[in-house]
Amino acid sequence: MLPKTLSANWLRKQYLTGTLNPEEVIAEIINRVEANREKNIWITEPFMESIKPRIAALKNLDIKDHPLWGIPFAIKDNIDLEGVPTTAGCPAYAYTPKTSAAVVDNLIAAGALPLGKTNLDQFATGLVGTRSPYGEVHNALNGDYISGGSSAGSAVCVALGQAVFALGTDTAGSGRVPAALNNLVGFKPSRGAWPLLGVVPACESLDCVTVFANTTGDCMLVDAAARKFNAADKWSRPLPPPAPEAPQYICLPREEPEFFGDLAAAYQQCWQTFTQAITAMATISGIAIHRIDTGLFQRAASILYGGPWIAERWEALGEFVEARPGDIFPVTRGILSSGKGEGMSAQALFKAMHELETYRQETRQLLAGGVLVLPTAGGTWTRAQVRENPVETNSKLGLYTNHCNLLDLAAIAVPFGHTDDGFPFGVTAFSLYNKEGYLRSLAESIHRLAERRITLAVHGLHMRDMPLNQALLDLGAEFIGTARTAPEYRLFALNTTPAKPGLLRVGAGDAVKGCSIATELWSLPGEGFARLIASIPAPMSFGKIHLNDGGEVTGFLCEDYAAKDAEDISAYGGWKKFLETRV
Repeated sequence: MLPKTLSANWLRKQYLTGTLNPEEVIAEIINRVEANREKNIWITEPFMESIKPRIAALKNLDIKDHPLWGIPFAIKDNIDLEGVPTTAGCPAYAYTPKTSAAVVDNLIAAGALPLGKTNLDQFATGLVGTRSPYGEVHNALNGDYISGGSSAGSAVCVALGQAVFALGTDTAGSGRVPAALNNLVGFKPSRGAWPLLGVVPACESLDCVTVFANTTGDCMLVDAAARKFNAADKWSRPLPPPAPEAPQYICLPREEPEFFGDLAAAYQQCWQTFTQAITAMATISGIAIHRIDTGLFQRAASILYGGPWIAERWEALGEFVEARPGDIFPVTRGILSSGKGEGMSAQALFKAMHELETYRQETRQLLAGGVLVLPTAGGTWTRAQVRENPVETNSKLGLYTNHCNLLDLAAIAVPFGHTDDGFPFGVTAFSLYNKEGYLRSLAESIHRLAERRITLAVHGLHMRDMPLNQALLDLGAEFIGTARTAPEYRLFALNTTPAKPGLLRVGAGDAVKGCSIATELWSLPGEGFARLIASIPAPMSFGKIHLNDGGEVTGFLCEDYAAKDAEDISAYGGWKKFLETRV
């Protein structure tokens, strides 16, 4: 009855039409949980008996007034759910809360159905998803690989259709790395936008509750319900929900990011494809691309585990660790215990605070009107590789995430295609805490670029019966039909090898008037379009093409300089007609 992965929009339509009811949905989810128990996703699994009272309570809520009515969600097991044990991945630490976390209450008030509690790296200390006495969480797409952490079970349950969305937490990247490794969207709102009451602290001044979902739209729907100022929460800030707002510019690293693991080369290729695609998209949209030195973010990230902030973790959990050392994973105990070591003086803290404030000031200036985009993760590991080298593998996963909360940034991790072997790749966009609208706008654009089909105007070597048409077909292109451009263009035979046409738009004040040029329209998957962009050499480019029927599509153009010594063949009306004269 249910699709492989779930969305709030689809499920809500089923409810409104009477096609499905919440009890049927929960029953199917429980079947899916049973079928994937070996993946170690849950600590407290969904049970119909415990969920039935919440389903019954929905009868008192008008679905039209409750945007999450009947939408099932999972909760990372360091976030309280009334009457259900909170373990934080440590059985000896477990307690049963009498009230739910504030953010959970906000979601239930909007009609959402809590399912149960998901597995995590113990005390949310890790980015791998393997540091749990409840078992290593398996990647949703390939069980030999890690799920990412610490919000491991939350990501995998959404990826496997066991929840529409799931709550995670994020101190150093735990709401983003698992999203990338399981082909999900992971939204980390600004610090304080969602309340922290009822969340087991990791590094309390930096902690955020986050959401995993299959679409940006679902993340924003959850955000609208979860985001609420809470005067009882000392970290809460009155930040409005983000409305889509296009950034003025996109910052990309000037240097090539570091990639690692068995998939390093494949991830590097995915990143290069992305950067070329986003650059083309930005050009079409009038958004500038800034290539920047990202050393600032690396220096800020080094403070998280190499500075006195680790003492904040020890302050929260040190008493328990010292009382029950045998109940703590050795690698987790080592990380937490470093918070009481040398260099944790008040002097060291103030020195680090002042250093960090310098980085924050630089970041505010750098991202005043834009966003930063980085790979979410530079690679991944098998679970066996993490067991052999638990510290270094975990550290590598935080290369592009650890700076975020220290610098008071919001972030959204978005899928962008797959490697040739089928592993998902994703990127993360970062904005200032009060510019989350930039993230929403850019994430939606990346979704369209990666997933939706794009209508492409082709008027040269990629046309039917032309030498590069097969390359277009290999990218998943489908022929739509023939068309003509508006009479605003000139066509040139460029001095390239092989010979190819170049299309240029003529300005209204130019002495030479434009012509209507024959073209073909093709439907191309977004990921295929990104790969096409990455493969096209200069002087070819992409831009908006005006058609003679008034429509506008993306299509091939060329840079102005290439036409200066090229033959103007506009009079032929198209490339194929020109070639016929050369036979």
